This record gives sequence, structure tokens and C-alpha cells, in this order.
Amino acid sequence: MLQGHQTWVFDSKPTIIASAAVGGPHEAQGPLAEDFDLLHEDFWLGQDSFEKAEKKLQEQACETAIKKANLKKVDVQFLLAGDLMNQTVPSSFAARTLGVPFLGLYGACSTSMEGLALASLLVDSRFAKNALVCVSSHNAASEKQYRYPTEYGAQKPPTAQWTVTGSGAALVADHGEGPKVTSATIGRVIDMGLSDPFNMGAAMAPAAVDTIEAHFRDLNKDPSYYDVIATGDLGRVGHRIAGDLLKKHGLNIPEEIFTDCGILIYRKDQPIVLAGGSGCACAATTTFGHFLNRMRKGEIKKLLVIATGALLSPMSYQQKESIPSVAHAVSIEL
Repeated sequence: MLQGHQTWVFDSKPTIIASAAVGGPHEAQGPLAEDFDLLHEDFWLGQDSFEKAEKKLQEQACETAIKKANLKKVDVQFLLAGDLMNQTVPSSFAARTLGVPFLGLYGACSTSMEGLALASLLVDSRFAKNALVCVSSHNAASEKQYRYPTEYGAQKPPTAQWTVTGSGAALVADHGEGPKVTSATIGRVIDMGLSDPFNMGAAMAPAAVDTIEAHFRDLNKDPSYYDVIATGDLGRVGHRIAGDLLKKHGLNIPEEIFTDCGILIYRKDQPIVLAGGSGCACAATTTFGHFLNRMRKGEIKKLLVIATGALLSPMSYQQKESIPSVAHAVSIEL
């Protein structure tokens, strides 16, 4: 049911019965490597293009999640998937392989929690028994589309982030064992006029703050309710801005529970990553891998993930538009 202005509360508490995370070479070098089900040594994954490699990442994540749930593809009613490519072609082609009824999504890097919120809504309203969420991103494919092909060797400022090569999937069901999805806050599009594609953390931070404030306002809860509150991919720059904005607005989240997936997924001294991780797979692999593994071990009982997305495109950038952003929050509890 709707509570407040923009938050869904799921009375049946849909269950994440299985999840999977697949990553690339840089993710294999990061501190969360053990939380991935599968890691690849190179960007190509045996394919002849980066886009085909990203499709394979999604296929592997989906198939792994289904297998871990002891289900078959025919048991899944809907696949909700998205990515960063034009017309979300990796998701569409992965859906072709899986043969599951498909709903394509685009919320940029917020797509993982958008998908989890919608899958939970389908299950909670009894329009599905099992719904599969999957998102992906690929560093080289994203660089080619949004910035410069990696072959150019273009220099980047310290505010830039490294797009995660990977895919995360979660299977949401109307019953079973596992963490429960209890609520979701759907974010508004916020645009503070920033236009630098090498500083998207700063562009997305206000959207994250707006959704976090809406979540606690709608549910009349205090941040201390959660064991972990994690933004999606603000990186070190955007996460610091978000923390400052929250304090300025009078919402104090203890530093020990407030983190960011883009900070967690790579080591601070890891070469190339600069301000941290980004991309659809950043929040997805960190949540569906690392955080859910910690929940299953009993280390986390109440988790709030606020996935953030910069809604720019090559066309909007060429037309000198600013970067509108959105953030969607999902609460997961044991």
C-alpha cells in the first residue's frame, strides 16, 4: 500500500530467495571479491564486442540466481532488467536467451532498486509468484558510449568514477527463506544544474538526499532503525556531499551506518578507480552479493539501499543539457 507521498509498504513482505553477482577483472581485485559468484579475468568474456560481453554477464547472473533458488526458467513469471546502453540492448538480448517474459527498465545506475521495487510490487500484489531482477554495466562499453573509447587513453579528473563491469540479479518470491523486501521509496528527478559527466557523484547527491528524506518522512522512522544505509554509486565525492546536505537539512545519519556501494566495491588505493565505482552493476553487485551475504550470515538485519542514477545521454550532453538525477530506496529486512 502507499504510505505518505511516495513510499510503498509491502504487506506480504516479498522474499529474496536467491541472488547472484558476476564481476570483471577490477572487481576481482577489490575488497568484495569473495562476495561474487563468478569473476572474469578480462573484459571480453570470450565475445567479440564489449556489448556482447555485457549481455553474457546478465545471462550468467540470471542463470546463477535461478539455479541457487532451485528453480527453472519456466518458474519465473517476469524478468525486470536494465543497463546503460542505448535501447538497453544487453538486457533485451539476455532476455531473448532466457525466454522469460520481459520488462525493460532504464533508470541509469538507479535501475537495480527500481527493478527490485517493481518486482516486489508485482509479487506483493499477487500479479507474480516469482520475479527476477537483473541489471548490468560494462566499463569499456559505457566509456565508449558516454565518454571516450578506452583506446584513446583520455585523462580523467579525480572526481571521475570507474564504471563497474558486472551484473547483479535477485529473485523475488511470494514465499520462501531469505531477506524480506519491506518498503520502497520512489524518487523524484532532481537537477541542480551540474553538467560535468566526470563528476556525477556531485550531480546525483541531491537526488539521494531527497529520496532519503522522503523515505524517513513517509514512514515516520529514524535513521537509527537501520543497521546499514547505503547509497548506490555516489563515490567518495558525492557521498561526502550527501552527508553534508543531510546534516544541513537536519537529518543526522550516524557515520558508522552510512556508506556507499561505489566506495565499498574498490580499494581506496586501487589504480584507475579514482573517486570510486559507478554503473548499474555497482549497487546491484554490492547489494545482491555483499550486503545480502552479510544478511544471510546475520551480520545485518535491516538494510536501506538508495540506488542513484544520472539520467544523461550522449545527445543531452551534446545539446549542453545539465544532468538530471534520480534515486530509489528499498528497505530489506530479516
